[in-house]
Amino acid sequence: MFEYYSHHPRFYVAVDCIIFGFSQGELSLLLLKRKFEPGQGEWSLMGGFVQEGESVDDAAKRVLTELTGLNDVYMEQVGVFGEVDRDPGERVISTAYYALININEYDRQLVEEHNAYWMKIDELPTLLFDHQEMVVKARQLMKTQSATMPIGFNLLPELFTLTQLQNLYEAINGNTVDKRNFRKRVAENPFIVKTPLVDKSGSRRGASLYKFNEEDYKKSLKFKL
Repeated sequence: MFEYYSHHPRFYVAVDCIIFGFSQGELSLLLLKRKFEPGQGEWSLMGGFVQEGESVDDAAKRVLTELTGLNDVYMEQVGVFGEVDRDPGERVISTAYYALININEYDRQLVEEHNAYWMKIDELPTLLFDHQEMVVKARQLMKTQSATMPIGFNLLPELFTLTQLQNLYEAINGNTVDKRNFRKRVAENPFIVKTPLVDKSGSRRGASLYKFNEEDYKKSLKFKL
């Protein structure tokens, strides 16, 4: 085998996962209290190194599964972070991904074993390395993409109330919206379907439950193509 690039320096390639959840009207982030150096005892994102024969995308999916037990999770690449001194251990170039998960579906035992905890997005502790920059860019990307794609439904249960949906929209975008206008927009969306079920956890009268018709949404995209 020819050593085409043997005269070039070699670096470590890593991935970091920015894992968002949504509960009680607020976005949260899954963070690790590190048990190892560098940065033992500090807060960080979940990450790992790309292995032999593994693509960067597959590495991110593996890291996410190892922490949460979940597969087929919505993920998007945020960007590549490669400042020379970003990691005091070695020269590490990391590709960051953000993931959206239903906060009620992950494997809690795995999360506990990794010493990971949910933190409200507006109450985050100081993060290790350049992880804070990753989070900021991930939030901006999520906000941009949610304006044109129904990615937010990945954070909700299969059945949800309009109040939950509005709270999610406001949490992602960082502002409040008029309730009447919001519900008018929902009524005009053919992929948000009202079900005959009612959630009575908040009041005797209860609130109608809705679902996102992902199958019809995907069919509409194929039709447009």
